[in-house]
Amino acid sequence: MSSVKELAASRELLGNLVSRDLRGKYKRSFLGWTWSLVNPLSLAGIYTVVFVVIFKAPSPVGHPSGLKTFPLYLLCGLLPWSFLSNTIGGSVGSLTGNASLVNKVYFPREILVASSTFGWVVSFAIELTVLCVVLLAFGNQVLPWLPVLILLVALQTVFVLGVGLALSVLNVYFRDVQHFMAILLQIWFYATPVIYPISFVQSWVNRHHPAFPVMLLYRANPMVAFVESYHRILYDLRWPAAGDIAWATVASFLSLAIGWAVFRRFEPRLAEEL
Repeated sequence: MSSVKELAASRELLGNLVSRDLRGKYKRSFLGWTWSLVNPLSLAGIYTVVFVVIFKAPSPVGHPSGLKTFPLYLLCGLLPWSFLSNTIGGSVGSLTGNASLVNKVYFPREILVASSTFGWVVSFAIELTVLCVVLLAFGNQVLPWLPVLILLVALQTVFVLGVGLALSVLNVYFRDVQHFMAILLQIWFYATPVIYPISFVQSWVNRHHPAFPVMLLYRANPMVAFVESYHRILYDLRWPAAGDIAWATVASFLSLAIGWAVFRRFEPRLAEEL
């Protein structure tokens, strides 16, 4: 409880750090915040050329929306994935990158991770706003689903914050963590239905391993639940599966609890290690 009170008392510092991160993110950049859209748009363009133009993959059809546009389907999954990837990348180095601040002044160190996370939440919100405008232009009436979308973003923020807390403090003691995460994120990306519908995985399992709980293991990945929920809300215009929302909620708060416990366990010697 004392830790929670410290964090609540430091909310002004948190706001200042988030503001600092936002101002410095694209400082002296001609395109500014437009760069936050360039990476997912370029990836969507590349995957569209590879899968649609070269391999002639059929575009998923939204149900019941009827939308059939592969780039938009990709963006509905790529933006949440980019949020996860960017937040983890920023959180891992949030303590080592602010070593001088940690060594000079006492404050709840979790704030450094939280400020990095909330800075990327702002970027994610801008990207989702642009995506929603494009979806509206294509006839997908996403406005009634915005409250569900906001809830999903909040849950994913809790999830990535927990992951970031654990990785940031472990990276202080073991600098290999940042290099390991670069590899793990690549594997994690292809283990998540971002560039392919989850029905492809189900069909492959039914053909090759129907007797094994492959889908159960596959769905144990929390990002499967998150990405599938984003696809349903934005692309299909229907409620996310109850199981996906339940698992996303459990995984989010479990991640936060474990991340905070790991952070508090290793925090006492942070200044010495930095």
